[in-house]
Amino acid sequence: MLIPLTREKFEQLIPLIATGNQYKYAWGKPRDLILRLLISAGIPLVLYLLHFVLPDFEGIISVLGIIAGVYVLWGPILQSSLKNLECRRYKYSGFWRGEVLDAYVTDEVVGKQLTTNKRGELMVVEDRQKQLHVEIGDETGFSTELQVPLRREYKGIRRGQIAEMMVMSNRPDLSRIAKVSDIFIPDLDLWVSDYPYLRRDEFADISRELQPAPEREREPRRSKRYSQRDAAPRRKPSRREEDW
Repeated sequence: MLIPLTREKFEQLIPLIATGNQYKYAWGKPRDLILRLLISAGIPLVLYLLHFVLPDFEGIISVLGIIAGVYVLWGPILQSSLKNLECRRYKYSGFWRGEVLDAYVTDEVVGKQLTTNKRGELMVVEDRQKQLHVEIGDETGFSTELQVPLRREYKGIRRGQIAEMMVMSNRPDLSRIAKVSDIFIPDLDLWVSDYPYLRRDEFADISRELQPAPEREREPRRSKRYSQRDAAPRRKPSRREEDW
């Protein structure tokens, strides 16, 4: 099932400014915090020395120094907002519902670092991490795969479970999907993601609104918030449902 979303709803789901979940993700690991602290301390120091060379710009330099001094706090907001902006550059979006086709775990190299052994020889050490691969698809033949770090809560994922996400495209009919969001599995009330692209409360509202009811399965009828319309083809012509 693919339902086009209005631009207004798209921008609600992926806001311009970072959400709380996105800020938490971008806060990063201790080494990320240390790097931001160094930037927050280093840039103001450079600007302080610069004001002796450019005394006429002392006011501007002071303001820049204050802004740079709190980079440790606003850095994650900037990082997340840039990710959101990357998604918002797509013109069209849609709510997509399919099912889990497969889920499996691999051991992936996520980074490398140089170190030395006891004899002083330079060595490359691989940073390996278990990754979960979730493949989802629907009856039209569309499928995509998301790779995320393995977490304990993902153990309940099984083939055949309903999977939902937002898809993005530059085509009005969404016939070519350029980017997808994190995955929501309503049966488990579970999000599968690395970076949390969506406002999860807003997306969950759409999911509940479109949850099929037994009587609706027997005799399709219009939703109070949706109206049936003509097809919105993706990879091949299929029946379009409604705009949010």
